[in-house]
Amino acid sequence: MAKPNYQFEKRQRDLAKKSKQEEKRRQKLASKAAADGGDTGAAVDSSEATPSSADSNPGTPGT
Repeated sequence: MAKPNYQFEKRQRDLAKKSKQEEKRRQKLASKAAADGGDTGAAVDSSEATPSSADSNPGTPGT
């Protein structure tokens, strides 16, 4: 029988938790933007999503 890979399982749990938190943050920003007025919030929300995708690969140098 194979040994369980606890580090892999922990990493998967952490990634799932992080993505869930990010989704909640996006929903909060979207609801806040909708309450504030509309178009200006949508532009902020799309610009907020761009840096987080760059942070997903911290070891990758900027191109």
